[in-house]
Order: sequence, then C-alpha cells, then structure tokens
Amino acid sequence: MELEIIERDFSICKIKRIGQADFRDEFCFVGKTDEEISLVCSTELVPAEILEREDGWKCFRISGILDFSLIGILSRISAVLAEHQIGIFAVSTYNTDYVFTKRDAFPRAVSLLKEKGYRIVPESPHV
Repeated sequence: MELEIIERDFSICKIKRIGQADFRDEFCFVGKTDEEISLVCSTELVPAEILEREDGWKCFRISGILDFSLIGILSRISAVLAEHQIGIFAVSTYNTDYVFTKRDAFPRAVSLLKEKGYRIVPESPHV
C-alpha cells in the first residue's frame, strides 16, 4: 500500500463557527457535532479567533481511492504506530484516509511503516 506525505504543517483547532474555516486551503477538514466544531487546516491558515489550538502535526494520506468495502486499512496503520507509542489523529474523506502524527514523531512513524512494507512517496503534483 502506498502512503503519500503531505508536505506542510497542520493545526487542529476548536472553532466557534464553520465560517471561520478558510476553505481556500487545499487541506481543510471540518467536523461538527452537537458539542463542538473542529477544524484541521494548514498552520498558516488557522483563524485568528479560536477556542483551542494544537499545532505541530504532519500528515500522510493513503494513496488512491478506497472502496468502502475495504476493511482494516486504517486500523493496520494505527496498530503499527500504537505499538511504538505514536499517537495519531485520523480524518476520513469520501475517497481516502488522512493520518496525522505530531511533527517530532513523524519521521519515526514513516520509518516504521516502511519497515512494515508500506511504500512512502512524496506529495503528488495533483495537490
């Protein structure tokens, strides 16, 4: 399986309103529940007024479009990293999954996944 590194820094935030998200960002993930609105975005595009903020995240995505019938892809990746005490934050889209780790753990995460047979590639030009 191929994992594609996304070459930018990310922040995970809690915001007051969805309108605070800058949807011009190539990578902007918003989650809304009855308890909160979460935003994952490029660090340089974090809104000025936020409720909480966690900087220092790096990301890779599972390359290609994943069929909904595929089972266990994200759990296998998270198990490899959990076994080595590397926490993740995952976001799923219609097409694929994005896995975030803290910046200081990212090189080790990539190395461990390579050891387990994952192919790691730089960000593709279609982004």
